[in-house]
Amino acid sequence: MPFSTASPQSLSLVSKCTVFPEHKSTIGDLKLSVSDLPMLSCHYIQKGVLFTRPPLPIDYLITLLKRGLSQTLTHFPALAGRLTTDTDGYVYIECNDAGVDFIHANAAHIFIRDILSPSDVPESVKEFFAFDRTVSYDGHFKPILAVQVTELADGVFIGCAVNHAVTDGTSFWNFFNTFAEVCRGARRISRSPDFHRDSVLISPAVLRLPDDGPKVTFSGDAPLRERIFSFSREAIQKLKAKANNRKWIGYGNGNGTIDAVELMGKQSNDPLKVADGKVTAILENWLFRNAVSRTETESPNRTVEISSFQSLCALLWRAVTRARKFPSSKMTTFRMAVNCRQRLEPKLDPYYFGNAIQSIPTYASAGDVLSRDLRWCAEQLNKNVVAHNDATVRRFIEDWESDPRCFPLGNFDGAMITMGSSPRFPMYDNDFGWGRPFAVRSGRANKFDGKISAFPGREGGGSVDLEVVLAPETMAGLESDSEFMQYVSGL
Repeated sequence: MPFSTASPQSLSLVSKCTVFPEHKSTIGDLKLSVSDLPMLSCHYIQKGVLFTRPPLPIDYLITLLKRGLSQTLTHFPALAGRLTTDTDGYVYIECNDAGVDFIHANAAHIFIRDILSPSDVPESVKEFFAFDRTVSYDGHFKPILAVQVTELADGVFIGCAVNHAVTDGTSFWNFFNTFAEVCRGARRISRSPDFHRDSVLISPAVLRLPDDGPKVTFSGDAPLRERIFSFSREAIQKLKAKANNRKWIGYGNGNGTIDAVELMGKQSNDPLKVADGKVTAILENWLFRNAVSRTETESPNRTVEISSFQSLCALLWRAVTRARKFPSSKMTTFRMAVNCRQRLEPKLDPYYFGNAIQSIPTYASAGDVLSRDLRWCAEQLNKNVVAHNDATVRRFIEDWESDPRCFPLGNFDGAMITMGSSPRFPMYDNDFGWGRPFAVRSGRANKFDGKISAFPGREGGGSVDLEVVLAPETMAGLESDSEFMQYVSGL
């Protein structure tokens, strides 16, 4: 249970029940893939969305969400199943309609400002999720999914905890978006999950595990700080221009009138944006022309275009390395998770259900990271991402098959950064019928010194939020790093 009894200010449990799919599953057992199996030692994914208080009685809201969840599980029967291991050691999702946990909790003493105002993410947020520090192997005898709805003084938080051996971020947010879509009254879902198990990810290799299951590979007791750093679209574009050796002049005419960037940001928050696709196209055209005309190229021999996200990762790599105060010879690692669905040939369905990710490490000495410029760091990341094609994906698979093992999640030498999640995930599309989320937050799962998660910014338009988890002394160094903090908004 996620509820503390340490103080009268803890969450109170209102109700807990099992929700079953509205219709029985019609698919058979789903074999875990070479991308699923390593996650058996990871915690359940814990992500959720914060809303202002819906204009609905709470009893009606809870009934609406339960009914919508039941209907959504019909489309995602794997989430209502359990893990099972056969006599040969193969692990499957048994789509047996065993159901999921649904928890209604009350935290009327917590206001939205209590969550968003502090510089660090408050500990109270961790109680908004079920399956606290539960290892994914436990899906053999626990539900694969739990939804917790927590009432706040002036809002509501909907948190999902999902077995990481069953879903990656793409599958997780497709479920979450569909859940919201169904609750909103959709008669047909817009993005059906694909449950085919006929790709190279399905392997004859067996992952041998101890009888009591695997353990997480990092310490859960080390002191940590967690903070959200927000980067506006303009800051991201300035950073990208710097990484590409271009001088950023900016958009607009400088007279205070609203520009196309702001219009697109506003439109991205508008539920009617789909009907206004023509306006979007016009604005994007305008942005492209103006970005080109307002950018002075300083390096005409430039051949590699560094992406916005790679630029941001390079900035973070430099700042964290500086804050950790390593000797120049210390080797550092920056890990990025990549989606393999479109890298494989033949490609997987964009909504293939399961894990289809691989972790790409990039290595560089602390001396190189700090003595070379932002572009050099970004280029190292770019090279590895670009090179991760079908052949590389298959090579990673073959390497794992030669030595099946759980994913080594953690910061083993004190010099690692692990980037997870993605600003491309449609987190703010979770409109359950009373408006878009106010914020995205995560639980305690899979957090250690150097774990970073990237979220889209609420204003859209290419803005990014980084959820940064660091040792306290490293976080203090990051907060005083002028190169990093000059791009952070909302200070």
